[in-house]
This record gives sequence, C-alpha cells and structure tokens, in this order.
Amino acid sequence: MKDEDIINLYFMRDERAIEETDLKYGKYCKTIVKNILQNAQDIEECLDDTYMKMWKRIPPAKPLILRAFIGKIARDLALNMFYASKRVRRGGGVVNEILEELDECIPDNNDVEHSVLRNELSNIIRTFVNELGQRDAYIFTSRYFYAEDISSIARKYGMTRHNVTVTLSRLRKKLQSRLEKEGYLAS
Repeated sequence: MKDEDIINLYFMRDERAIEETDLKYGKYCKTIVKNILQNAQDIEECLDDTYMKMWKRIPPAKPLILRAFIGKIARDLALNMFYASKRVRRGGGVVNEILEELDECIPDNNDVEHSVLRNELSNIIRTFVNELGQRDAYIFTSRYFYAEDISSIARKYGMTRHNVTVTLSRLRKKLQSRLEKEGYLAS
C-alpha cells in the first residue's frame, strides 16, 4: 500500500492504518528500536507505543515522508525508554557509547536558556549532515540517529571497524568546529 493511502486510513480513523503501517514499516521500526533497546519485552512495548503515537499524531499531522515520521517516533520513544531504564547506571550498550562519543562536541545543558537553543542546535546539526558527502552522511546518521553499532556500519559500507571509527571521529571534530563557528560552543 502507498504511504498516501496509509495516511488517508489514519485520517479516516480506520484501524487498518496501524496494520498497514506495521506491514510496510514494522521491520524498519523494529531495527531502530532494537539498536537502542536490548530487551525483547521493551522492544515490543516500544513498537506498540510507536503505533499508538502514530494514531494520536495523524491527524492533525500529515507527514510528507511516512518512513521518516515513524522512524523518528520509534527512535524517540526507544531513547526515552532507554533513559528511563538507565538513568542511574552508566556503561553497557551502544547508546551509552554514542552518548560518550557525542559528549566531546555537544554539551549536556538542561537549564532553561539551553532548552531555548535546542532548536537552533537541531538546525545546525541538520545543516551539517546535509552538507556532508553521501557516504559520510549515511555513516553519521547510521550511528547517531539509528544507533547502529560500528560493526554493522562497517559491514553495510564495506569498511573496517577502524575506518568507521576514524570517519566518525573526523565527523565529530568537524561538527565540533561547526558548533564553535556558529557560536554554540566556546572555542
């Protein structure tokens, strides 16, 4: 079924919308969620929550790219579940590795002033990724959006783990420079 037809099912409040979404994007969402959450029960709960959130958001939202829309919902819910389960503990799992990697170029500021700047940071990062070459953009988003581990990225792009690690390090340094240039980080 075409994305437009699935979206129309949501607008008609037809429960087949969830079934069709699952048929078309279930494996895609499960991959995203599984990269972040390791527990099978948490994965299933997150997928159920993803479909529920889709049902609540469409309408009024009318996504231009349904795959990206549901992928972002699944990723955000999985990260929220991860943070809730790991709030006290540190270490273990690919998400902690990713957060530690990004700590060097993106500060963790939770005060009001910084929450206002969050949209600006998102725009800077989005522009940064859009300006990267296709391979680097895919590697960056595979790691930092889809939370893929380095081995699977290496297999996907025909690289060694070392090459992926070096590429990600170079990209983080470029991002850090960009954030400094934009005045988001102090030099």
